[in-house]
Amino acid sequence: MIDTATQLANVVLQEGASAPAIPAQAAAALAVGLAAFGAGYAERGIGAAAVGAVAEDESLFVQGLIFTVLPETLVILALVVVFLVG
Repeated sequence: MIDTATQLANVVLQEGASAPAIPAQAAAALAVGLAAFGAGYAERGIGAAAVGAVAEDESLFVQGLIFTVLPETLVILALVVVFLVG
């Protein structure tokens, strides 16, 4: 498994070549896209549970809102990567 990961890293980074296979800006865009996809996937279940909890007890609104917003921090941190790379 480690040998496969090393070979994959060599292919992506193209060791010995003058430039990597993926430019830095493309890698940053991919990171933001995947982070947004992961956040959306996480919010799917959290949002459904939060709506159900609020329907049962309205005092859980703030807690449900906080749990729904937490996955968005993934996207914010991925955007930090864009500004660091770009």
